[in-house]
Amino acid sequence: MFDSIVRLAESVRSGERSAEGVATETLARVDAREPSVKAFLHVDRAGFLEAAKAVDAKRARGETLGLLAGVPIAIKDALCMTGVPTTAASRILEGYKPVYDATVVAKLRAADATLVGKTNLDEFAMGSSNENSAYAKVHNPWDLDRAPGGSSGGSAAAVASRMCPGSLGSDTGGSIRQPASFCGIVGVKPTYGRVSRYGLIAFASSLDQVGPFATDVRGAARMLQVLAGHDPHDATTLDAAVDDYEAACEKPVKGLRVGIPREYFGEGLDPEVDVAVRRAISCLEQFGCTVKPVSLPHTKYAVATYYVLATAEASSNLARFDGVRYGLRKEPDRDLRNMYGATRDAGFGPEVKRRILLGTFVLSSGFYDAYYLKAQKVRTLITRDFEKAFEEVDVLCAPTAPTTAFKIGEKTHDPLAMYLSDIDTLPASLAGVPAMSIPVGLSASGLPIGLQIITPHLQESRAFAIAAACESHAALQVGAPTKFA
Repeated sequence: MFDSIVRLAESVRSGERSAEGVATETLARVDAREPSVKAFLHVDRAGFLEAAKAVDAKRARGETLGLLAGVPIAIKDALCMTGVPTTAASRILEGYKPVYDATVVAKLRAADATLVGKTNLDEFAMGSSNENSAYAKVHNPWDLDRAPGGSSGGSAAAVASRMCPGSLGSDTGGSIRQPASFCGIVGVKPTYGRVSRYGLIAFASSLDQVGPFATDVRGAARMLQVLAGHDPHDATTLDAAVDDYEAACEKPVKGLRVGIPREYFGEGLDPEVDVAVRRAISCLEQFGCTVKPVSLPHTKYAVATYYVLATAEASSNLARFDGVRYGLRKEPDRDLRNMYGATRDAGFGPEVKRRILLGTFVLSSGFYDAYYLKAQKVRTLITRDFEKAFEEVDVLCAPTAPTTAFKIGEKTHDPLAMYLSDIDTLPASLAGVPAMSIPVGLSASGLPIGLQIITPHLQESRAFAIAAACESHAALQVGAPTKFA
């Protein structure tokens, strides 16, 4: 029996189900479905079952169980787990086993979640299709010939195929929201600093953010409740009160002002996506929301701005992978410089190399002011667009992605076309505001369509209220892929 996160946790806490039984059922689903989906890079069978038995023993002793008691959660392989292979889907980290847990992993364990294993991704989280993994391409559970989105495609596909009810991803420019849209599930990018990045293998430190995937809105809310909060290990986390996100799912949305950004409904938007998103917005009007158009005029610069800033930060962050301390090492019979070059040439894939080169270029002498400094100024303008819009409205609603899931291989030879698939998610990342994607319909060919909900800084509760209202409307319910229901 497959349950949502909340139903499953409550059934384990009450003793209706055992965590070990849930874990055994989960592994059976993984064994049956993983060969066709390829969502996982490592299934931690022994650790998973041991954790489940520990939850049952804790309940037997009469101890209070956590909010995620016995809930199987998959972890994106860019997050460290003690003693478990952590590769960021790159050959350069093949065989690496961290000696510590990422803060979010430790928080899941403290909430009595049971961790299934590590999910596939685009190498170092660089990609929009999960085709850049050094190990395998992930397949979309709705159509196995299509991409699940990226970079957190493995985490999204694991939940969409119902191998587990929840997972962790990371979002730098849309890497939670776009896969959530393509795979027909809920994905949340919190406010930058709301969730700790300690133990996340860095891509772009001013943009990276950890967040949850779930089959439903309330499950995502409960996961974020566990993950959010200040962390002394991460100086960028915010020392701000954490709302009751699950309770927010019950709040009425009547009277909320919903803004529709004109720039998200222009050229390149699939007509079916347009119709589904507008239908969802119409449903919000039925719940008593008022709707008005707004403008985010600097949206058109988001792609260029992001790919200057993110690649610059990647160039710096990935310099630590050199074959000296951990991971892959190639040792030509020459000197240290050649060992660095040989290791990085063999260990990094083409997309990672492309972004390192781009980032190094924009940071180089003579080009810093023309590219990097200018991009930082445009980022400020994009942030101000959101600030101005939120003076007029309480929440923004727009497409998560301009299209439904594209076919595997369709865009691999055109990097620019691939980068443009994140055009609707990049602005919120640059501004650091919270945003989430929820499924609101299917295309004529049966592919999910996502609605993106964007709110002001630290207003995740407002997004959950809107999302729960949409989810409750019969016309917007999507369900699971028939093959994996």
